[in-house]
Amino acid sequence: MSRRLPAEFERQSFVQLIFPHAKTDWAPYLQEASETFVEIAEAIARFELCLIVCDDIDRVRRYFAATENLCFVQAESDDTWARDCSTITVLEEEKPMVIDFTFTGWGDKFDAVHDDALSSELRQYYGARYHREHLILEGGAIESNGGGLLLTTENCLMNPNRNHKLTRRTEIERILQDVLGVEKTLWLEHGYLEGDDTDSHIDTLARFVDAETIVYLQCKDRDDVHFEALSTMEKELKALKDLDGNAFRLVPLPMTEPIYFEGERLPATYANFLIINGAVLVPTYNDPHDDEALSIFKRLFDDREVIAIDCSVLIRQHGSLHCVSMQFPEAVTLKVTSDPETH
Repeated sequence: MSRRLPAEFERQSFVQLIFPHAKTDWAPYLQEASETFVEIAEAIARFELCLIVCDDIDRVRRYFAATENLCFVQAESDDTWARDCSTITVLEEEKPMVIDFTFTGWGDKFDAVHDDALSSELRQYYGARYHREHLILEGGAIESNGGGLLLTTENCLMNPNRNHKLTRRTEIERILQDVLGVEKTLWLEHGYLEGDDTDSHIDTLARFVDAETIVYLQCKDRDDVHFEALSTMEKELKALKDLDGNAFRLVPLPMTEPIYFEGERLPATYANFLIINGAVLVPTYNDPHDDEALSIFKRLFDDREVIAIDCSVLIRQHGSLHCVSMQFPEAVTLKVTSDPETH
């Protein structure tokens, strides 16, 4: 396999964030959102570099008491969902190439002109080859185990609002094989969250934590609107096989209690965690199930620090921790100097 899509649990060079500004949908509670992004950035900076893309470097830098391991670049953006508009890195003969897929605001639901152009602007900062890909694909839609397997949902990748000319799984699979080096695509036909704008991104539902283990959102409440879909998804996960025909180790994650904002149920999910060097950042929601979820992650990642990040503000805009971040593997050299620690 000459091309490979690294897993998130492999060594990283840096994580990219896009900081909130007044022209984003965070405007009504910009200070609250900004404080959450600061908490995420500072947690990342304890372990590796964090690249912060922002509308005004001087404005954003003032949010931080110290900026060691933080790098700032200025660029225009529509929003802050770095997972979906950032490049996806593959290794070709172990040399990095960043792939800039087309981003359309999750099927033309939202304006995305600046977000789609963002990676082309930022390519100068990545020590990697750059490739622009016309396929519409968001980073939150795919999960790699680093060994040739890719987990995704049919509702997103086969949705006519993305690539309407691609009408068969085999067409999508061929492109994923050619572009990302995928040897086998694992499809889920069921599973969703109310309030999710992404058409069931996999990173809200099921994730690889190592090459053989998948954590997934489990619904035990028969009265919950998600029960049937998530129970069927659980059966699908149990039926999946790896390249050698083996089943995966499956670890369920709890559902939060229903969380509402302005009368709308929000897509709170513990599956939207972020793995970084030496740590796992886990979204919490001031929910009774937070401690249970954190305990599960501590068992799964006994060699990493588990850090809770309150993402109650993020889900108001229908995303969470993983959605606002994009990791870059160790092979990518960031061509931005991190700020020295300020006092």
